[in-house]
Amino acid sequence: MQASELREVSLALRAARRNQTPIETPTKTWPALDAEGGFEVQRITAEEAIKSGDRLVGYKLGNIAKVMQDAFGLDHPDYGFLLASTFVYEGTTLDRKQYIKLFVELEPAFVLRGPLRGPNCTVADVINAVDYAIPAIEIIDSRVKDWAIDLPDTLADNGSTGAVILGGTPRKLTELNLRDTRGTLRFNDREVMSGNTANILGNPLSATAWLVNRLAAYDIEFKPGQVILPGSCLQAVPMEEAGHWTCTFEGWGTVEFDVV
Repeated sequence: MQASELREVSLALRAARRNQTPIETPTKTWPALDAEGGFEVQRITAEEAIKSGDRLVGYKLGNIAKVMQDAFGLDHPDYGFLLASTFVYEGTTLDRKQYIKLFVELEPAFVLRGPLRGPNCTVADVINAVDYAIPAIEIIDSRVKDWAIDLPDTLADNGSTGAVILGGTPRKLTELNLRDTRGTLRFNDREVMSGNTANILGNPLSATAWLVNRLAAYDIEFKPGQVILPGSCLQAVPMEEAGHWTCTFEGWGTVEFDVV
């Protein structure tokens, strides 16, 4: 695709986010859009946001678990930039009218003390670079009508990121068993979904190494202080009603928020 066309896709998706009005599937409107073009679109979107005062604070991996790929009809993970403007404080109230069609995911987040760069990044490299882990919520929200997405579409839409909520119980990796930690989502005190961190490519440290190596193709290095979201441990749950969400990793911590 021409650079001008990639910018057209970015403009359309930014307008959809701003107006809370979804657009038709980008690969239908721009049939030449492929995965590489989709990543270039999200890079353009991130660069424009940073020019307007936003800040790059990390990276995300999505659809790494099979339950997530099955739910959204994808057969490959997606990934995207994390911008400071998408982070929401725990305990604040989320207004669904500010988004389009939301889903809730529970996942660990890693905060780095050292850099990571691929190719050939290993799990040991990731362990050495992580300062601490935090329970996190990613709220995904597609700017594509009815979530009718293929990989190029969700990449262009920055991995369908809506909002991120970090919890308040940071832990060193040696205090956790990320190979086998159960996570649950509860809505209005009723359990609606559960999963295990083993669903995240065996463990979320492996998923992080995968992401580092994948983004090395775009000359991206992860830097100290950045937040990394390695993917959900369970199938995303639609956020269709007002109420209270309680999202817990057993033996670790809980993230709670309200929705109107």
